[in-house]
Amino acid sequence: MDITVVYEDNHLLAVNKPAGWLVQGDQTGDRTLTDWARDYIKEKYNKPGDVFLHPAHRLDRPVSGLVVFARTSKALSRLTVMFRDKHVHKTYLAVALHAPPQKSGELRHFLWKDESKNIVQVIEKPDRRYGDAKEAVLKFTYEGEGSKGHWIKVNPITGRPHQIRVQLAAMGCPILGDVKYGAQTPLPDASIALHGWQIHFNHPVKNEPMTIEAPLPEEDWWVK
Repeated sequence: MDITVVYEDNHLLAVNKPAGWLVQGDQTGDRTLTDWARDYIKEKYNKPGDVFLHPAHRLDRPVSGLVVFARTSKALSRLTVMFRDKHVHKTYLAVALHAPPQKSGELRHFLWKDESKNIVQVIEKPDRRYGDAKEAVLKFTYEGEGSKGHWIKVNPITGRPHQIRVQLAAMGCPILGDVKYGAQTPLPDASIALHGWQIHFNHPVKNEPMTIEAPLPEEDWWVK
């Protein structure tokens, strides 16, 4: 899957991220989606010097799908507030190893991240040992069985690290390929079957409602 631009104007750039790409840099020093996007803007518009471009949110490295970038400081500041106030609505598609116990519902857990291991745990309730645990909430709908697993549509209400992966696993539905959270075997490309499919919000400058959609990857586990 190649990186593709799915929406672009003077204030925003939305990119369909392939699994395996970092959104922003880490200790690996690998080239990031942000690097790619800045180079894309620089080359397309023949911009000298540094390009202003910042991601408004992130996706985990093994996850594919939509990443929205702000091309102006005005758009970035307004998007930051919109994400904080939960005025941005995201929809993910996951292929899980098992069907959920019900067709639709809401999941609420307290999640705590072990920074030393980069693993998130579900805990019963916060206490002194897990002082920075935060509540995570999502809604899900079962979409039926596909060729490689069970399709689940997910709408996260909060935006916690690894949230969808951990909460689906806690429900008994680990995501295909996600060996960190319950899958027994990895996928050949080290991705997991989780895709940021749609994002809906009001344009941060034009204040018009908009929905952006990223096509699914072409790998066979995304075939229904």
